[in-house]
Amino acid sequence: MALKKVLVIQHVACEGLGIIEAPLRRAGFTPEFIKVFKGQRLPRRAEGYASVIALGGPMGVYEEDIYPFISAEIKFIESVLKSGLPFLGVCLGSQMLARAAGARVYRGKGKEIGWYKIRLTPEGMADRLFMGLPEAFTVFQWHGDTFDIPPGSVNLASSELFPHQLIRAGRNAYGVQFHLEVTEEMIKDWIAVNGPELESMKGVIDPEKIMKETPEKIQTLLGYGNTVIVRFLRAID
Repeated sequence: MALKKVLVIQHVACEGLGIIEAPLRRAGFTPEFIKVFKGQRLPRRAEGYASVIALGGPMGVYEEDIYPFISAEIKFIESVLKSGLPFLGVCLGSQMLARAAGARVYRGKGKEIGWYKIRLTPEGMADRLFMGLPEAFTVFQWHGDTFDIPPGSVNLASSELFPHQLIRAGRNAYGVQFHLEVTEEMIKDWIAVNGPELESMKGVIDPEKIMKETPEKIQTLLGYGNTVIVRFLRAID
């Protein structure tokens, strides 16, 4: 009998599944959340799950001393990689994947917050999840950290400021630095929740400009995001 539960690692309340949830449920899968921000603990292994999804969050992978769950989560993702279970990491989740696969995660030269263009690499354009998407398209970003490409992994997309935006580790594990899952309501929420961070970047990041651009840009992103998510779900046995 096929497994129908998907383990979802949620790091903060405001960063949920977004547009991932509807196609996930339509495909017959049930998300089972581990909310680490509430102190919930991950299992030692992902046995009994069809897939694992790790969502975003403001913490850095290198901040284990501040966030004790990070070390446990990295070990858990290491076990997922060994098992070959399909894995999708978004933003912080992608950085966790990179670290678990053996790469360095560190602060970037700046921050990408808002709408930015990414470009698929030749490997990205041939990848089963991204094949047929435009070579370059605009996505929503909210990060300042980056990572090296883990051994045996492939870089699938780059941006002007961050050359490593999308990785595939093995056949079934994907790390997406940007936010394909985001909705307009989520963006509004993030801007409200992260006021201090945005205030510290006044003159560099303009929240009003982000919200003004969002209604136009998000429709295209929703289409691309849905395509990628449906393809990922089809790859789950």
